[in-house]
Amino acid sequence: MTETAWATLRELLADRYEDFKIRLTRQLGSEELARESLHETWLSLHRQGDPGQVKSPVAFLLRIAANIAKDRQRAERRRARGSEVDTAPEIADPAPDPAREVQARLDLKVVEDAIRSLPARSRAILIASRLERATHQRIADRFGISRRTVLYELKWAVEQLDARLENKDTAGCASESPKSS
Repeated sequence: MTETAWATLRELLADRYEDFKIRLTRQLGSEELARESLHETWLSLHRQGDPGQVKSPVAFLLRIAANIAKDRQRAERRRARGSEVDTAPEIADPAPDPAREVQARLDLKVVEDAIRSLPARSRAILIASRLERATHQRIADRFGISRRTVLYELKWAVEQLDARLENKDTAGCASESPKSS
């Protein structure tokens, strides 16, 4: 009797194949996937044993086909992720290579040394302007100097840093600080 149950299900699938295909296509969004799932369903109905009590053979067959389709989709996603891993070495690493990292650290040290070599007030004005984003008027008020003096010292400090970073001779730049107005 169990063989006849499987045969009955196979016969139902064959007789109503187009109906099953339309319903699965609507459910899965792909006619090809629906067809492939129905074919695998047909193959899975060639088995031994008792299918148990099947109250709704149509729903039973649709559930088998839908489960097969979902398994195929999961497997496809896993394969896709695997291919992404295969292509990952081709993607450029945004991190700097060791040589560039060492060069950046050396450049940073040069900048820090150049800033330290500025006179105290010029250094403080540069830091307040560039790092703290203080307005020129606020800096002038903090140091009790005019805005024009802030602008002049800031310009001078930047020129000194540029010269130092371009490896120009800036010996004594700290001793030749701008004259305050």
